[in-house]
Amino acid sequence: MLLCLRIENFALIDKLELDFGKGLNVLTGETGAGKSIILDAIDAILGGKVSSRVIRTGTNRAITEGTFLVNPNLAVWLNEQEFDLIDDNCIIISREIVANANNIRSRSRVNGVLVNRQFMGELREKLVEITAQGQTVQVGKSAQVREWLDVYGGDLLLQQRQKVATAFQLYQQTHQALEKRRTSEKERLQQLDLLTYQVQELKGVNLDDPQEMELLTQERERLNHVVDLQQMSYKIYQALYQSDTETPTAADFLADGETFLTHMVEYDSQLEPLLELVRDAIAAVTEVGRQINTYGENLEADPQRLEEVEERIRELKQICRKYGPSLAEAIAYYEKIQTELSELNNNEQSLEKLEHQEQLYLQQLIQYCQKLTKLRQETATNFQSRLLTELKPLAMDKVKFEVEITAISPTSTGADKITFMFSPNPGEPIQPLTEIASGGEMSRFLLALKACFNHSDEVETMVFDEIDVGVSGIVAQSIAEKLHQLSQNQQVLCVTHQPLVAAMADRHFRVVKEVNQVNNDEERTVVRVTKLDNLTTRRQELAQLTGGKSANEAIAFAESLLLQAANHRQNFKS
Repeated sequence: MLLCLRIENFALIDKLELDFGKGLNVLTGETGAGKSIILDAIDAILGGKVSSRVIRTGTNRAITEGTFLVNPNLAVWLNEQEFDLIDDNCIIISREIVANANNIRSRSRVNGVLVNRQFMGELREKLVEITAQGQTVQVGKSAQVREWLDVYGGDLLLQQRQKVATAFQLYQQTHQALEKRRTSEKERLQQLDLLTYQVQELKGVNLDDPQEMELLTQERERLNHVVDLQQMSYKIYQALYQSDTETPTAADFLADGETFLTHMVEYDSQLEPLLELVRDAIAAVTEVGRQINTYGENLEADPQRLEEVEERIRELKQICRKYGPSLAEAIAYYEKIQTELSELNNNEQSLEKLEHQEQLYLQQLIQYCQKLTKLRQETATNFQSRLLTELKPLAMDKVKFEVEITAISPTSTGADKITFMFSPNPGEPIQPLTEIASGGEMSRFLLALKACFNHSDEVETMVFDEIDVGVSGIVAQSIAEKLHQLSQNQQVLCVTHQPLVAAMADRHFRVVKEVNQVNNDEERTVVRVTKLDNLTTRRQELAQLTGGKSANEAIAFAESLLLQAANHRQNFKS
């Protein structure tokens, strides 16, 4: 419930502070006096859209602030959001709007803590609901109408709608994955053809050794130089081990050295290690000579093998140019595309799996939607009866009203298009409400609609902006009584031109424009609000609202309205 409203430099308001209370709070004044500015300020506090025009001319900063009494449910929610209450039961919400030459920015705070737009949106839904005759647009929107019906249906219906939302999300995700998969099918097949060809080509060359190119290159060099290798081997053999001439070999020189060292050791045993080294050298030279001789004898020219090696090297170089540049990289690429090819082949199965899964989710979604439709149909029957009951006291006891539910493709909120159908006069066909209802009929319909949610709505403050425009007489009286009825369970703030409505107020505020002299030559317009807290001022304001009557008649009429309102409140309590 809104306890206090503070406004500074907002539109035509320089500074204003208002205290509201339980019951019906009414704002009256001449057309254009600035009544709606008060409601715009409340809307701004709750995160509504603002522009630079809301900042009072000559200033660059506007502030709107509201103090709200919090109910237990909201207190629990705020505690979950880690917000402490002021004096255990209140919160203060403020909005600072600042403009400069290029843009406008605003900041919202709850108990002095900065909050974002999303938080304010959630908080607004729990604090205040603003209704205006201009909500005709909302009544014409199937989404809003559906929301009203679903909320009226209660937890069971809302839980089923959540099941539908979850099922729709699963279906959408699968459907989108399937569409993406189908869209990429052509690319998949092209890639499949390419990788199949590459795998077959690489498989055909038997790639298994990253060092094969180096080994083949060495073998080619050996085969190309067989004669040279044979000649050099024989020369090494003669130099190390056995010579065809009288020239001593390395083995001969070492043998002489061994003989000398053997004699020397007889005189000096410290030379024994050197003798062992020479003997090892003789053994090593001898072994090298024998092996190099065997190597040379076994070398044979092999033109066929050389051709095979050359061909294999050419083949591997071609592979490296396409998949390398090195043979190791070509082998790694081969292993990689084998895995990719396997995945692409498996994707054909995943397509079938996705198609099957999509059908399963679609069937589940349809089943949930059907159950939701049934619950809505049951709710619609009850809602129709309740709304007609609320319309009767508003001089609309002959109207027809139906909730039309037509089938549409499944969505996250079900498979229903919901339209309010209406016939204001007996014998006239029932048609969409927004196409046939007059302004006065729409005002009463909206009021009756709010009355349907009066006892279950968690919002404690309801705001009505000139919802009684275009009505008079008994209809205006009916609206006044309905507003009073609503105010017994929720705080009601109402901007009105109707003296019948104003007379029913528990708190009555008069809004006027004043033109003040500034700096001798300049004039500035400001909005002032006065609480009419005694019978005389209220009577004068009601007399002013009646218009077209003499002063005495207007005062008498105003007195009768106040008496009539007092009697109604007394009868309502009893």
